[in-house]
Amino acid sequence: MTTVTEAPPIAASPIRSGHRYGTRPWLIAPSLFLAVAAVAAVAPGLLSGVDPLAADPLHALAGPSAEHWFGTDHLGRDVLARVVHGAGHSLGIGASAILFAAVTGALLGVLAGISPRYLDEVLSRLFDVLATFPELLLALLVIAITGPGTGNVILAIGLVQIPNYARVVRAQTLVVRRSGYVEQAVTFGLTRPILVLRHVLPNVLGPLPVLATIGTGTAIIATSGLSFLGMGPQPPSPEWGSMLSEARNYLRVAWWTALFPGLAVTLTVISLTLVGRRLQRRFEGRNR
Repeated sequence: MTTVTEAPPIAASPIRSGHRYGTRPWLIAPSLFLAVAAVAAVAPGLLSGVDPLAADPLHALAGPSAEHWFGTDHLGRDVLARVVHGAGHSLGIGASAILFAAVTGALLGVLAGISPRYLDEVLSRLFDVLATFPELLLALLVIAITGPGTGNVILAIGLVQIPNYARVVRAQTLVVRRSGYVEQAVTFGLTRPILVLRHVLPNVLGPLPVLATIGTGTAIIATSGLSFLGMGPQPPSPEWGSMLSEARNYLRVAWWTALFPGLAVTLTVISLTLVGRRLQRRFEGRNR
């Protein structure tokens, strides 16, 4: 008489469990930092009640202390107040540029995907040509034509980001266009505008939030770089890149004037990248 022994239960793989769940705690710190940065951008008075433009020459280049947590700059302005109020400029410009690029790129990508072959080829080659140029160089060219300023920086950064979104949306549009439900809708006599609004757009915009989250970090770096060169918001406006530009002459005697704006840029970009990568993995897993 043979006896059947039950197999021991298979323990969950720690590698698989860690891959699935272990990365989530790492998103807490980036998410909290982005929440604080958003509050600083929308309501900076909640985080700092000091006027970021108020100069105090008697306390110029004072180190971090209980009175000035981040120290003061060469004019005696509170660095913490300027970093907090600078979030509105840096995040606002970056988010506005990405919004402009995403909307324009989505419209051009859908247009290329539903157009006849010759127009699709023309638009696709245009996207490829624009994508070959270094983004910062192309942004500098746009600003050289339009001039410095907040609006022109948004336009410059948005224009160089358009091909990234247009190419993704075009590829998605070609897939949706050949799907069965779209072909069936065509046989039912739906007009092209209704077809695009009802069936194409809702199914091709899925990757855009992921791309926009990561792209906002890139846009913030570009904003800071252009402001560092004097092409963004003009002094005395508190903007992280312009703060770094002003602090470069005082690095030997006042390191804090460059450290804290630099940390603000770095931590914001890292946080946006981590959150964006997490959204990307979730989106790819949902598609699979």
